[in-house]
Amino acid sequence: MTRAKKVSIAALIVMLLSAAVAYGIYARNRGVIGVQASHVVRQDLTQTVSANGEIKPKKYVNISANTMGRIVQLPVKEGDHVRDGDLLIRLDSIQTDAEVRSAEASLEAAQAELEGMASSVKSSEAGINSAKAEVTRSEADLTRAKQNLDRADRMSKDGLISREQYERTQTDFDIANAQLGAARARLAQTEAQAAQAVKQRDGLALRITQQRSSLTRARDQSSKTTIRSPLEGVITYLPVNEGEIAIVGVQNQPGTVLMTIADMSVITAEVKVDETDIVNVKLGQEARIKVDALADRVLMGHVSEIGNSALTRSSGAATGTAATAQEAKDFKVVVTLDSPPPELRPGLSCTAEIITATRPRVLTAPIQAIASRELPDDLTAKKETGGVFVIRNGVAAFAPVKTGIVGTTDIELTGGLGEGDEIITGPYQVLRTLKDNARIRIEK
Repeated sequence: MTRAKKVSIAALIVMLLSAAVAYGIYARNRGVIGVQASHVVRQDLTQTVSANGEIKPKKYVNISANTMGRIVQLPVKEGDHVRDGDLLIRLDSIQTDAEVRSAEASLEAAQAELEGMASSVKSSEAGINSAKAEVTRSEADLTRAKQNLDRADRMSKDGLISREQYERTQTDFDIANAQLGAARARLAQTEAQAAQAVKQRDGLALRITQQRSSLTRARDQSSKTTIRSPLEGVITYLPVNEGEIAIVGVQNQPGTVLMTIADMSVITAEVKVDETDIVNVKLGQEARIKVDALADRVLMGHVSEIGNSALTRSSGAATGTAATAQEAKDFKVVVTLDSPPPELRPGLSCTAEIITATRPRVLTAPIQAIASRELPDDLTAKKETGGVFVIRNGVAAFAPVKTGIVGTTDIELTGGLGEGDEIITGPYQVLRTLKDNARIRIEK
């Protein structure tokens, strides 16, 4: 046998042996699934809810004008600290001041007229008293004349007086009666004049009330030309300049806001929490705030307000009955900062991490290890059950588990597994289709 044949035979034998070994390895690994694995561990677990928003003062006021006018004085600038009652803006007040002076003059004239009318009423009352006295005197004269007439009538019948004397007595009686009628007429006239004077006085009093109302209105309009600070704070927004025209403020109309004053003693982070997480958020929960402008600095705070109305992510407005169920919704949550730094400014973007639950030294597993399978619930139905695949002697065994709070990467296990159990954590595509009792191998 030549050397070349020997080499060929040896090479052929090596190839056959390699093929046999490769086939053996293939046959041994056929049906074995490569997986990633981890262990059930005991650790502290914290459940959080993350949300984005912006820094806002707890209390702020948008200053708007209540009357239209040109800004003639603007003694403040953006960033200034102002106290309650400080002058912010003064508008042109020539017309309003003139209206105040006119209303004051009209009121003074009406009051002077009222004083004159009061004198007339007193004079009328004195005239009534005089007329009553004259009526009383005339009644006395008539009584005396009547007595004289009766006496003269008896004496005339007895022939004691002449006919002339009797007629003179009759004439005196008629005169006294006429004088009484005239006195009563003068009394009625005087009373009518007094009543008219009283009515005029009452009408003038009503007119004075109207004049006072006009003066109050004019003073109110004049006072609106001077705008003062309603609180102590910092001017965070000032879009107007001296000489511009201020228009009457309209609610939710940005162009009518003259300035914004914020009370920077209490700073909040107003964030929007997804509707799936809002049920876990409670008042008083601790939160960690990161402000983009402060790099990695973490600020502490607590939840102080939770909105009851959902906000659509598209418009940010509260939804009504016409909102569709497919719209993604958020809820407003306000976090009050415990110790806000002085460099914070309203409007800065921030991220809040709200701590909704904590568990010390609990059994945990990676979140991605949780899978769901249909297991028999009774003799006729199946139920979707959550669990994990445990590795036992190279075989995946599905084990139902009970879960608790969810952390950033791990989930609490409240039943079903023990500490140190080896479980399958991935890949995701494998976990979706992995069967119970499947042969597996651990891959890194």
